Amino acid sequence: MTTMHGTSKRPRRAPTPEERKQCPERSRRLLLEAAMDEFSEKGFAGARVQDIADRAGLNKQLITYYFGGKEGLYRELGREWLRYEATFNDPAVPFEELVARYLREAFDDPRGIRLAIWQALTGEVGDEPREDLSDMRRRQAAGELADDLDPAAVLLMCYAMVSAPATMPHAVRQIFGIEPDSPEFRERWEEQLRRIVRHLAA
Repeated sequence: MTTMHGTSKRPRRAPTPEERKQCPERSRRLLLEAAMDEFSEKGFAGARVQDIADRAGLNKQLITYYFGGKEGLYRELGREWLRYEATFNDPAVPFEELVARYLREAFDDPRGIRLAIWQALTGEVGDEPREDLSDMRRRQAAGELADDLDPAAVLLMCYAMVSAPATMPHAVRQIFGIEPDSPEFRERWEEQLRRIVRHLAA
């Protein structure tokens, strides 16, 4: 990810009608990608609208035009994640495979994990609904989780296992002696995570 430090900033002006007509979906996508970079690096409070616009190579007024401002842009990232999550969170797949899918997503793009950590530490723009545990309870009834396990505790544990490489890369280096983004660690961690989840079954 590159930043644009040292570049001259564009004059502050409203977007022209031509700019608004030029590939609005592309502009939205550029702003969302730039916002993901900024928010995951600096949190909601630390990210500046001008820096997001500079990363995207667009006028910052387009953030207001498309998203209603910084908070709207932040919330749209959350909605984007939910839409994407629905493409791989399949209740029909075994729990072991589902957790592995989340792990691969976290490895491929750790920005979402970092963004969640910022939110957890600062309480920024956080009004998510309570987690729906119905799928975990269904899996428990089907024998994928032992009867004496608390589905809520299992889910939290899985969150921790999936996010650990992104949130504690220093611990990965200290404990495993390899880089957390190396193919060797990815393969080893996924294999062990799968084994751990299998041991949770009834």
